[in-house]
Amino acid sequence: MAATRESNLSALYVELNRFGQNGEYERALKTANKILQQFPDEEKAFHCKVVCFIQLSRFHDGLKSILNQPKLSSELIFEKAYCQYRLNQPQEALKTLNSTTSLSLKLKELKAQILYRLERYEECFDVYRDIIKNSTDDYEDERETNLAAVVANLCLEGSNRDIPQLREHTYELSYNSSCKLIGRNQYSEAERKLKVSEKLCRESLEEDGTGEEEIEDELGIIKVQLAYCLQMQGREKEAQSIYTAALKQKPDDIGLVAIASNNMVAINKDQNVFDSKKKMKSATLEGLEHKLTSRQRKNIALNHCLLALYTNQGEQCQQMCEKLVSTYPDMAAEAALIRAIQLAKDGKAKEAAIILDKESKHDQDKKLAMKLAAVQLLLAEGDRKESCRILQNLGEATFKPGIVSALVTLYLADGSRDGASKVLKDAVDWYRKNKESTGDLSTLWRQAADFHLRGGEPAVAAKSLEELLRINPGDKKTLAQLVVAYAQFEPTKAQALSKQLPQLDFTHSTDVDALETSNWMMGTKVIKKTAAKVEPSPGSKPGTPGDELLQKKKAKRKRKGKLPKNYDPNATPDPERWLPRHERTGYRKKKDRRNKDIGKGTQGAATGASDQYDITKMPSQQSKASPNLNSPIQPETTGPRQQQRKVQQKKKKKGGKW
Repeated sequence: MAATRESNLSALYVELNRFGQNGEYERALKTANKILQQFPDEEKAFHCKVVCFIQLSRFHDGLKSILNQPKLSSELIFEKAYCQYRLNQPQEALKTLNSTTSLSLKLKELKAQILYRLERYEECFDVYRDIIKNSTDDYEDERETNLAAVVANLCLEGSNRDIPQLREHTYELSYNSSCKLIGRNQYSEAERKLKVSEKLCRESLEEDGTGEEEIEDELGIIKVQLAYCLQMQGREKEAQSIYTAALKQKPDDIGLVAIASNNMVAINKDQNVFDSKKKMKSATLEGLEHKLTSRQRKNIALNHCLLALYTNQGEQCQQMCEKLVSTYPDMAAEAALIRAIQLAKDGKAKEAAIILDKESKHDQDKKLAMKLAAVQLLLAEGDRKESCRILQNLGEATFKPGIVSALVTLYLADGSRDGASKVLKDAVDWYRKNKESTGDLSTLWRQAADFHLRGGEPAVAAKSLEELLRINPGDKKTLAQLVVAYAQFEPTKAQALSKQLPQLDFTHSTDVDALETSNWMMGTKVIKKTAAKVEPSPGSKPGTPGDELLQKKKAKRKRKGKLPKNYDPNATPDPERWLPRHERTGYRKKKDRRNKDIGKGTQGAATGASDQYDITKMPSQQSKASPNLNSPIQPETTGPRQQQRKVQQKKKKKGGKW
C-alpha cells in the first residue's frame, strides 16, 4: 500500500515537472492541486502551486494561499514578499523580508526593488552596491543599470552622497547617466548623452531583429526625456513637436503618456487651454500612482490646480488646492499661492492676503515669499497701511535693503516722513549692532544720510556717514559731509575731524581767463561763443570798452520792406486784402462750362427754353462791384455756347451679350 502511494506521488511529480518546464502553468496548477488533495502535507507541491499563481500573474490567489496555509508557507518568504510587491503593497513586502534574519541574493534583489518603489534611494543604493560586490553571474549589467537608476534619483533629490562613476556601454546605462545630469541641471550635456543612448538603442534592437514599431516603442522614453531637456533649455517648440510625435505612437506605458501630456500642459501655460484639458485627463488616469514617483505626481497635481486657475474655475480651483494639501502636505505653500491668486481675480484681494499671511506662519522657508505676495495684493488694492504693517513684521528680513527701500517709499507716499525716518533709523542701528553685511550697503548708508540731513536730523545722519567712512576711509566727500553734520550738534568733533580734510593751496597764481573758458560748467559750444564775444577787435586798445565781457548787443540794421509794383500811396487800401481770396465779397467761383446745360429745367425741355430757369443768366443778377477801387470787376456777358461737344456712341462688341 505504501509502495502504491509512493509510486502514484512520484508519477504526479514527474507530470508536474514536465508541465513546469514546458511553461504549461495552468496544467501544472491542476496537477499540484491533485497532489495536495491526495497528500495535503506536501510542501513541494504547495510551493509549485504558489509559483504557478505567480507565473500566471494571479498574485492575489498566490498571497491568499500563503496566508491560508501558514505551516506549508513558512519558508516561502520570497514568494510572499513578491506577491505583496506586485499587488502594490511595498510596505508589507518590506516587513515580510525584514522578518527573516539572513537574506539570500534573490531576497536582497527583491528588497532593493521594494526600497526603490518606496523612494528610499539611500538604502536602495547600499543594497545594490552590496549585491554587485558579492555576486558574479550573468546579471551584472542589469544590476549596474538598476544602480544607475538609483544614482539618477539621488541626483534629482539633491543628495550629497559620493556617487561612483558607472559604465555607459549600453543604452540603458547611457540613459540613466543622462538622468543623473538632468538632476544636476546640466541639460545640454544630458541632451548629448540622450542622443547617444537613442543611437545605441536603435543599433542594439536592429541587431536582435526587432521590428520598427517595437523599436519606436522602446525609443519613446528616451525621446520624451530628450524633449524635457529641450524644454528646460527654452526650446519649447522643438520639445512640443517631440511630445506630439511620441503621443501619436500611442505607447502602452501610461506613465510615459502622463509625463508627456503634463509637460505639454506646462508649455501651453494659459494658452490653448482646451488642448491642456485633454492632456490633463491623460495625466491623471487611475493607476498612475504606481507608475510615477511622488515628485512627478506632485507636479501633475499642481499643474491641474493651475489649469483650473487659468480656466477661471474658481470653486473647482479652491477644491483642488485643498485636495492637493491633504494629499501632499509639503505643497501647502504652493496651494496657498494659487488660492490667493484665484481670490484676487475674483476681487477678494484682502481675503487672499489673509490666506498668505496665515500660511507664512506655518512655512518658515517660504515666509518671505508669502509675505511679499500678500503685500503685492494689498498694494494692488491701494492698502498701504496694511502693507507697511506686514513688511515691518518680517523679523530680520525687515532690514534687508530692498524691504527698507519699499517701506520708505510707502511711508513717503502716505505723507508720513516720521515713519520713513524711523525705518531708516532702525535699519542703521540694526546693521551697526549686528555688524552684518548683505553685500554693498553703501547705497543704504548714503540714502539714509541724505534723508536725515534734509530732514534736519544731523545726529542720525552722522551714524550713516560714519559707516560709509568705515567702508571707504579715503572718501573725502563723505568726510566733508560728516564734518558738516557734526558742526550742527558737536562743533568740537567737527573741528577735530576737519583737520583730516586736504588743505587749500593759494600760493600759485590763478589764471582767471583759463577758468572762465574751461568746460567744467559750460558745454564746448557755449565756450566757443563766449570766446568769440570776448575776443577784441584788431584795432582796439587795452582798457577800451571792447575788452569788457558784458557788451551791449549791436542793433540790427532794419531793411526797408518791398512794395508792390502798382502801389499807389494816394489810394485807399483794400480792407479785405488780408482775407483769403475765396472769402472776399467780389469772389466768384469759376464755372464748369462743360456741363452748363445739364440739369437746367424740367426733364425733356429744349436747350433754349432752359435759359429762363437759369438764375445765372437772369439780367437782374449782376455781380457787385469790388470795394477795391484799383481793380474794378467788369460785368459778365452771357450768351449761348459757341460749340457743343459731339457725343460719340460706343461701338458694340461682337459676340458679347453682357
